[in-house]
Amino acid sequence: MFLPSAPPAGRQAAVVFVFITVLLDMLALGIVLPVLPKLIESFVDGDTSRAAHIVGIFGTTWALMQFLFSPVLGALSDRFGRRPVILLSNLGLAGNYLLMALAPSLGWLFLGRVLSGITSASISTANAYIADITPPAERAAKFGMMGAAFGAGFVIGPGLGGILGGFDLRFPFWAAGLLSLGNFIYGWFVLPESLPKEHRRSFTLATANPLGSLQLLGATKELRRLSAMSFLFSLAQYALNSVFVLYAGYRYGWTTTQVGFALMLVGVCSGIVQAGLLKHLRKRFDERQLLVGGTLCGVLGFVMLGASSAGWVFLLAVPLNSLWGLAGPSGLALITQRTAGDTHGRVQGGLASLSGIAGLVGPLTFTSVFGFCIAADTPLQLPGAPFLLAAGIVAAGLVLAMPVLRRADQTAH
Repeated sequence: MFLPSAPPAGRQAAVVFVFITVLLDMLALGIVLPVLPKLIESFVDGDTSRAAHIVGIFGTTWALMQFLFSPVLGALSDRFGRRPVILLSNLGLAGNYLLMALAPSLGWLFLGRVLSGITSASISTANAYIADITPPAERAAKFGMMGAAFGAGFVIGPGLGGILGGFDLRFPFWAAGLLSLGNFIYGWFVLPESLPKEHRRSFTLATANPLGSLQLLGATKELRRLSAMSFLFSLAQYALNSVFVLYAGYRYGWTTTQVGFALMLVGVCSGIVQAGLLKHLRKRFDERQLLVGGTLCGVLGFVMLGASSAGWVFLLAVPLNSLWGLAGPSGLALITQRTAGDTHGRVQGGLASLSGIAGLVGPLTFTSVFGFCIAADTPLQLPGAPFLLAAGIVAAGLVLAMPVLRRADQTAH
């Protein structure tokens, strides 16, 4: 384990730089979310059913690219440093968004989505950057800042994308491309390197492929349990991401505008928890306590989301479920405390690969459960089943991690 010799003020400035980089990345991703399905629909003569099928293919492909290339970028950052990988990713994102803005056919649009999945996989490198420059005791709070950047990007991005898309479906892609290009220019001038040359490792295919990266997460029983928990948490997140729009319309009759405001509420609550609340609670509670408390809130929140028969009850459940955001950064901090500093890039790449696997199976799992439970001939009429399933998955993640948390508690005492 190591920390660069930069003074604390320099490290704090670097954290701000990475925060802005992640924020701009997420803002660019969020801008295209409301209009990508509509643009796909325009390529198939307005056939909504066919467009929905293609949107699913695009989403699965994007997740597959994340799974395959997150460990590659993580290993490259361990070999050549974090800075060049982050910068090249930003430049690649700019190029692919501009390609999608100009795409003359569905094939070109698909190519842009593939490139987006590859280049946006650098989030794992950003997390490795934070692990490089932050003392172990402060990492949960810093990872929470990265989570807040995610939330802020997805609060502002979809709204801005919806406004721009009202003028022209291509405008949001132009905006996302320019944001990513600006992010590259910004990082070129202000982002220092966090990984000294003497701490870099050679690049090998064994560590750059998804399975090789996952092997690192299985090095010890504690890492296996914490990594399994991380996977289950990532999987459960797709309950809200994949079925929310359909669920809100089916059960509450919400309009697109109401759904948009609800999504903004989700993002705002997530940002408050990870940007502010986590930092203050970290002064009173350690990672283990925050992980357990946040996970229990997540379980109760999902149960409430699935059981609520009225829209206002669903909205009340959103802040409770958002407290689950205390668990992710705390779990990530526990994992980094159990790995060497010169493997942070590959560890983060491995975790991103697990998230990618969750992205491959999560949407199909939850949408299939939702479809089955609202079908006319189903033996189980239960629209909230996807959220109840997510509650069980989150609870299972906590059960897996409990032996590690108990040992850590005994060590602390």
